[in-house]
Amino acid sequence: MLVIGSGPAGRRAAVQSAKLGKSVLVVDRGKRHGGVSVHTGTIPSKTLRETVLNLSGWRERGFYGQSYRVKQDISAVDLMQRLHKTLDHEVEVLQHQFMRNVVRNLFAEARFLDANTVELTNDRGDISRIAFDKALIATGTRPHRPTHVPFDRSRVFDSDEILELEHLPRSLTVIGGGVIGVEYATIFSALDVPVTLVEARDTILDFVDREIVDDFVHQMRDRGMTVRLGAKVEEITCNAGGVDIMLTDGRRVRSQIMLYAAGREGNVAALDLATIGIESDPRGRIKVDPRTFQTAVGNIYAAGDVIGFPSLASTSMEQGRVAACHAFGMPVPPAPESFPYGIYAVPEISTVGLSEEQVRASGIAYECGIARFRETSRGHIMGVNSGFLKMIFALDTRRLLGAHIVGEGATELIHIGQAVINLHGTVDFFVDNTFNYPTLAEAYKVAGLDAWNRMGRT
Repeated sequence: MLVIGSGPAGRRAAVQSAKLGKSVLVVDRGKRHGGVSVHTGTIPSKTLRETVLNLSGWRERGFYGQSYRVKQDISAVDLMQRLHKTLDHEVEVLQHQFMRNVVRNLFAEARFLDANTVELTNDRGDISRIAFDKALIATGTRPHRPTHVPFDRSRVFDSDEILELEHLPRSLTVIGGGVIGVEYATIFSALDVPVTLVEARDTILDFVDREIVDDFVHQMRDRGMTVRLGAKVEEITCNAGGVDIMLTDGRRVRSQIMLYAAGREGNVAALDLATIGIESDPRGRIKVDPRTFQTAVGNIYAAGDVIGFPSLASTSMEQGRVAACHAFGMPVPPAPESFPYGIYAVPEISTVGLSEEQVRASGIAYECGIARFRETSRGHIMGVNSGFLKMIFALDTRRLLGAHIVGEGATELIHIGQAVINLHGTVDFFVDNTFNYPTLAEAYKVAGLDAWNRMGRT
C-alpha cells in the first residue's frame, strides 16, 4: 500500500493496512508528518481556540464580568507557545504509531507514471520510482486563493498564514462565513479584537439547523461583532492603515488585517492524475465511490478532504480505514446512519442527524424538545448564561431524528445524541434514564421531557 499524504485519512489507512500484514509506505511532501490537520488545520485552530479561552478568561466572564481576564496583556507569543508544544506532541505520537506498526515513511513529492508506479522527488531534487499494488490519495486541501485578493502575509492572510501572526491585530475582517471563517472570527473576538464577518450569502453555516444558527449569530452580534450578510466583496485595497474592503451593496469595511477564508481546493496539481485517467473538479476534488472510496482506477483510492464534504478529520480517518479494508478484501462496514459535525467556534456548535428544515421538507410529523443550559444546575455553577440543546423526534415512531447544540461543550455532548440516533432510540430513553447531576448532559433529560410533554404518552 502506497499512501500519499499523512493526515487523518492517510494515517489511518496506513496503520490499518499494516495491521492486515501488508507492506506500507507513506509519502508526504511536507517537512513533518501529520498533514494539513496537524500543521495548519484542525489541531492548530483548536489549540488556538483553547489557549484564547484559557488566557482570556472567557468561560468565567459570566461570573466576573466582561472585563475579566486571566492574563491582561495577551500576545501572539503566548498563543504560539502552546500551539508549537501541541504540534510537537502530535507529530511524536504519529511517528511512534508508524514505528510500532512497521510503516515506512519518507518526505517527497509524488507523481503518477501509471496505475502501479509513482515518481518521487525529495527536497534535494533526487528522483526515484516506486512500484505499488494499491494506493491511497490523501493529500488534503489548501486555502482557495483568488487572483483578485492581494495576499501579502502582512495585511491580507489566508487561513494557513493567519497562524504566523507576529502581533495581535487591532481589528480584523474575515471574508467567508463557512466553518473556518466563523471559527477564526469568533476566536479573535474572544480576545476582544473588533471583528467584522462578511459572507456573500444571506446565511452562514447553511447545513446547520436554522434555530441554532440564529442563536449563534445573535450571540456574535451581542458581544460586538459585526456580521455583514448578502453582499460580495467588490474591491480590496491595502494601504498604510490596513485594508479597505468595498462590498457590492455599497458598504465599506476597514480593518488592520483581513483573513480570506472562502473555500479550499484539493492538493492534486503535482500528482498528474490525468496520466492515469483520474479527474478532479475545478476545486481539485476527486470523485470516488462513496462506499469503498475507489477512484475511477480500481486499485487507487482517495479519502479525506481531497474528496470533498464533509471534510472532517473524524470522517477522514474512517474513510481511510474503510478504503484500506476494501483494498485488501476485508468486509467494508456499513456507513453509519449519521455522524456528528463539530464547529469549534466561540461558542461551539455541534449537530447530528436531521435539521428541523430537513424533517419538515421530508413530511415527517415531528416535535421538538429544548433545554437551555442556564436551566441546568451545572450551567449555574459554570456561569453559563447562553446556549441550548434541541432534539427533534418523529411523532409516529417517537425516534430521535436530530440533535443540535450551541454552547459550552457542544462537541462533547453531541455524542449522546449520536448514539441514540444510530441505535434507533426514542424520546423515552431520555425520560426514563438518569443522567449525572449536576452536568450539562442533564440538558438531554430536560429537552426529552420538554418534547414528551408535547407528544403525550402514546
